[in-house]
Amino acid sequence: MSSASLHKVDNGLGTASGRPGFTIWLTGLSGAGKTTLADALTAALAARGRPPEVLDGDVVRTHLSKGLGFSREDRDINIRRIAFVASLVTRQGGAVITAAISPYRETRDEARVLIGESGPGRFVEVYVECPLEELVRRDVKGLYAKALRGEIANFTGVSDPYEPPLTPEVAVRTDLESVEQSVASVLAYLESEGLIEPAPAAPAAPTGRDGAVAVPSPADGVAAPVRMRLLGVLGAPHGGRLLPRQAPAAAVAEWDARVAGGELPRLEVSAREACDLELLGNGAFSPLDGFVGSADYQRVIHEGRLSAAFGGVIWPVPIVLGASAEFAAGLKDGADVALVAPEEFGGQVLAILHLRERFPADTRAEALEVYKTEEEAHPGVAAVYARGPVLLGGAVTVLRAPVRPDVFSPYLLGPAETRAAFAERGWQTIVAFQTRNPVHRAHEYLLKTALEGVDGLLLHPLVGETKSDDIPADVRLRCYEALLASYFPADRVLLSVLPAAMRYAGPREAILHALMRKNYGCTHFIVGRDHAGVGNYYGTYDAQRIFHNLSEGDLGIRPLFYEHTFFCTACGAVASAKTCPHDASARVSLSGTRVRELLRSGEALPPEFTRPEVAEVLRETVSAPVRA
Repeated sequence: MSSASLHKVDNGLGTASGRPGFTIWLTGLSGAGKTTLADALTAALAARGRPPEVLDGDVVRTHLSKGLGFSREDRDINIRRIAFVASLVTRQGGAVITAAISPYRETRDEARVLIGESGPGRFVEVYVECPLEELVRRDVKGLYAKALRGEIANFTGVSDPYEPPLTPEVAVRTDLESVEQSVASVLAYLESEGLIEPAPAAPAAPTGRDGAVAVPSPADGVAAPVRMRLLGVLGAPHGGRLLPRQAPAAAVAEWDARVAGGELPRLEVSAREACDLELLGNGAFSPLDGFVGSADYQRVIHEGRLSAAFGGVIWPVPIVLGASAEFAAGLKDGADVALVAPEEFGGQVLAILHLRERFPADTRAEALEVYKTEEEAHPGVAAVYARGPVLLGGAVTVLRAPVRPDVFSPYLLGPAETRAAFAERGWQTIVAFQTRNPVHRAHEYLLKTALEGVDGLLLHPLVGETKSDDIPADVRLRCYEALLASYFPADRVLLSVLPAAMRYAGPREAILHALMRKNYGCTHFIVGRDHAGVGNYYGTYDAQRIFHNLSEGDLGIRPLFYEHTFFCTACGAVASAKTCPHDASARVSLSGTRVRELLRSGEALPPEFTRPEVAEVLRETVSAPVRA
């Protein structure tokens, strides 16, 4: 929204900056962290020149709702009183934070209408989510335990219902995120809506002789050297915040009931779109909240960026949903559509699309600009041509991930989970590695070289849809397990999997892979030779050269470039053209195609190419059917 439109909306009732008032409505179970988050947001907003009024549920019950009990009627009266006070402050251009359980969706919707989704006031619903088992663990008074034993009646979340938001403006997970991360998510939303000024750029901090950043100590004001994340931006979520679209369990049950009752039209998605939904659900596609609309579609195709609504950030590949012209014509903007997995992914309802717009696909421009070819022989272009001619844009509420083999379950970590794992291990610099091929000695060389300069490695093989002749994902995963068991320090590597489909978009997809790993919390990303390439559609190092046109500030993750590596029999080690003086006759290097040929013919893979443990995994599975 432009500043001009904000002035128009405010009608003179906003602050001196012309920005409208707003209410941050924190809702969640007791103990989820609403008061803690409210306190932190109060300090952050005051620092931005928007000090808020805080309406805490417990305080309001003491001063405004004294004598009310905890029946549904009394709870509703309490929430309506909070909403009334918040509306008065908000409509006069003030900022308000409410922190109350507010368990019933209908009453929260009343508050939204009263405070105003538009006009002089803005209602910003923030779902402060925390699993019940964590709430029980946190509860020093033992109230949850008593309620679970039936000793406390009308206890929200146990013996009385809590109805979580279906589509909150912001959702935070206090069991997985730090308070700072949750605050950053809320502030980023307020910034994106023009409700607060963006934070001013911080002045460069002085550094000590060892490169540490000097920051004032809150205790005594003395500057003390501490290790800060490299450049202060690497590894931050793309666009400023993670935006997972996974619905809470109660909301999933409600949507399932509506779909089962025939209330929503159903659209079967492709295998690629099913993977995209999983990445939208866990936040790996942040800052996207769903499938892009026409403005973002065109800008991504032609400029490699999202529109101003997303801050104009880099985004190289359009994430879209196709439909037939007949199906699209039967929809209305604003409709909810059930998105159903193809049979190979279980056939379940994966998500709900909240339709914003329908528009024609520009398939020729998409093929030429993103994939650099119109040839249908290119698998990514073939997928574009096979997609429905009408694109459906809109936010999604993800209900569940596609069904995948159980072997992947221990490794299916979302961005919030990998970030938590990095923090637990004390890693501040993390390099990610992506491959769709079985691991070999050249990969191992790249990984160990990169690991010398960072705290940890995220080994992150792609397990979504690939070409039919690629080595199956479960086989590749077993290869990584075999390699890590014998050749890497366990405390320096985290093995996880990326549930993304390969698009084979070469340079553009290399950027997408880097941005996703940034959302997973990584600060560095290895870009190898012919990254995400296929056939002869891209130059050997095009995927590296495209990064030269992008600033590190734009990317927020540092690419690491490596040349083609091989085992040199004369050197007796893995090397590259930069380090090896010998000619091709001394170099052992096998293409993926050659590896598959050797496996099919029953020949052994040379130890110079891959470790024997990895070769054994591949040998054992050579007769297995090829799987995507």
